[in-house]
Amino acid sequence: MAISKSQKPIATYLIPFLDYCEIEKGLSNNTQKNYNQYLKLFVKWLRSTGNENLLPHELTSEHIWDYRLYLAREYKSPRGKYLSKKSQNYYLIALRAMLAFLAERDIETLPSSKIKLAKQKDDETITFLDVHDIQKMIAVPNIATFIGIRDRAIMELFFSSGMRISELVALNVDNVSFLQDKSTERTYELSIVGKGKHIRTIFISPRSAEWLRVYLKARRDVYKPLFINVHSKDPDQKRLSPRHIQTMISKCAILAGLSKKVTPHTLRHTYATDLLNHGADLRSVQELLGHKNVATTQIYTHVTNKRLRDVHEKFHGGGEMKN
Repeated sequence: MAISKSQKPIATYLIPFLDYCEIEKGLSNNTQKNYNQYLKLFVKWLRSTGNENLLPHELTSEHIWDYRLYLAREYKSPRGKYLSKKSQNYYLIALRAMLAFLAERDIETLPSSKIKLAKQKDDETITFLDVHDIQKMIAVPNIATFIGIRDRAIMELFFSSGMRISELVALNVDNVSFLQDKSTERTYELSIVGKGKHIRTIFISPRSAEWLRVYLKARRDVYKPLFINVHSKDPDQKRLSPRHIQTMISKCAILAGLSKKVTPHTLRHTYATDLLNHGADLRSVQELLGHKNVATTQIYTHVTNKRLRDVHEKFHGGGEMKN
C-alpha cells in the first residue's frame, strides 16, 4: 500500500490510536489511560501554539524540539511541579507510539525515531531500599485502625510479590479467597493479569498472607475490590486508586525517617534486588517481575556488582596465573 498524505489533523488520530492500543496491541487499561493523558497534553500544546490543524505529514523535528522545550521548561504537573526527565520521557514515548501507529497505517508523518528521549542520570533509573528500611516503613501504619491494617497489608503484599501498582489495585476479594487455608508455613501462588494482559504467577509469603487475612477479617462490607477507599461514599468508586497508594507509601517513608523518595515502584525494585542479593538468577527474576525482555531486568544487576566481585575474587583463579 502506498504512503498517503492524510488531510485530517494529527490531533484527530488520538481516539483511533487508543482503539488500536486496546484492540490490536492488547495494552492494559492503565497504559491506555496514561497514553490518553500524555497525548492530550500534546494536543493542548498544538492548540496553544496555533497548530491544532497540523496534518501528520506537516509535523517536523522543529515542532518536536519546541514541544520538548515546553515539557522541560514550561509545563507543570497538577501539583505545580516541573516534570523530571523521566516524566518528560513518558510524554515523548506516547507520542512516538502514535507516530508509529500512523506509519503502520501508511500515513506519512515524521518517523518516530526522530523523537529522542531525554537522557536520565543512572541514579534516576533505579532506587531501592534495604530490608531494615522496609521494616521501618511497614511499622508506621497504626494497626489498631482499619486503615492502618489495610496499609500494612498493601506494603506487605508489595514486598512479598513485586507486583506493579496497577496489578495490585486491580485485585478483587475473590482473587485471594484461597487464603482461607490458614497454613502459616505456606507460600501461596496467585495468577494475575499483568502488563500487556499477560498472565503471570506471583507469590505471597506466609507473613503477607497473614496480614491479608487480618485485613479481610476487619472488612465489614461486600465490595468487590480487594483494597477499598473507606472515605468514598460512591459504591462505584470504592477501589483504592494508585494515587492514594502512592501518597500513603510516600508518607510512610517520611514518617519512617527515610531520606530518599519512595514510591510503589521502589518496593518493586527492592523486591528484585533482594532476590538477586540472595542468589536468584536473572532469568528467574525476569519471570517473577513479568518482564517481557531480560534486558529490562538487567537494570538491577549493577546493585549486585559487589556480590559478583566477591564471587569473582573467591572463585576465579586468574590472579594465581604466572607469566
